[in-house]
Amino acid sequence: MHELSVCQGMLRQVGAIAADHEARAVTGITVRIGPLSGVEPELLAQAFPIASAGTVADGADLIIETLPVRVHCETCGEDSDAAINRLLCGSCGDYHTRLISGDELLLASVEMDTEREPARA
Repeated sequence: MHELSVCQGMLRQVGAIAADHEARAVTGITVRIGPLSGVEPELLAQAFPIASAGTVADGADLIIETLPVRVHCETCGEDSDAAINRLLCGSCGDYHTRLISGDELLLASVEMDTEREPARA
């Protein structure tokens, strides 16, 4: 289950972003995963509570958005959705395609609590 190490790497990045913004806590994280990324969304979701325990993102919501596989056809010039194991053009059916989406693992957004406690008089 390499998703735990992927999650730990993502949380290091989230921790750096939170530190840059002097956040007290991270309340939500959104990631986008393509089916060809090599990361299983369900396993990433299972690893998140373990990896985030004791970090600035402890208790944060993890939102996982899955992306479609899309190809650009070198023959007809169209962009279309494709199956994971058949990267054929959806318009003309040609196999001369180039992957344009579906292998991503992106940290899309981080929601943070940045309010400071009121100063005491």
